[in-house]
Amino acid sequence: MPLSRYAGAALLALAVATVAMSPAAAAPEAAEVNYVALGDSYASGTGAGNYSDAACTRSRNAYPALWADAHDPASFTFAACGGAKIPDVLSGQVDDLDEDTTLVSLSIGGNDSGFASTMLSCQYSTRSACERALETAGEYVVNELPGELDSLYATVRARAPHAEVVVIGYPYLYKEGGLCLGGLSSAKRTAVNQGSDLLNETIAGRAAAAGFAFADGRPAFSGHEICTSDAWISSSNIHPTAEGHKSAYLPAFSAAVSGT
Repeated sequence: MPLSRYAGAALLALAVATVAMSPAAAAPEAAEVNYVALGDSYASGTGAGNYSDAACTRSRNAYPALWADAHDPASFTFAACGGAKIPDVLSGQVDDLDEDTTLVSLSIGGNDSGFASTMLSCQYSTRSACERALETAGEYVVNELPGELDSLYATVRARAPHAEVVVIGYPYLYKEGGLCLGGLSSAKRTAVNQGSDLLNETIAGRAAAAGFAFADGRPAFSGHEICTSDAWISSSNIHPTAEGHKSAYLPAFSAAVSGT
């Protein structure tokens, strides 16, 4: 090959290498994440301690705060509040969503279905009273909750049209079978967990219809329910502990978020 052709080949190789190393030709950086966490006490971290907002029991140990600490998003708005129901999310929390929001987590529906009063009935009343409370809650979950979730999810999508939305489900609260010293009877525990199934299936179904991801809390907490030797749900307040958020909810949420 003539020298000029060797030189030309060398110059071509240099040019290719220069282009490959050029910042303009490098792979684009990942889009910045603007994360908003919506929902109730299971999102805010009630029972997890280390609160940044006592009124809403927003915990630095809750999975939204832990995810933000680990991924350093461009912005993080922690709007979830203990005791919240769907109307509370609609009247206040969704105001934190906008066209720049890229990630939303949402846990809601438990309080709307009468979670607190149902658990009081199951903890301190008879089995029949517990089952009646669960039946009343179940009627709401079947007949009213789906439409309310549809309206909420449509509002979330309208407020944050470009966001990835992950809906977080609720865990089983109790281990079934065997003894549970100081806890509920086996029959009550089974009934409560069946209520959790109905609630989760309804939420998951409406999330799918809206095009949202669903992170199931039941397998995430498996083996760590109340009455297990290493419970990640507190028997005193029936909410996930700091360990529950770290070792169950955080991995479940992270697995549902694309790219993490």
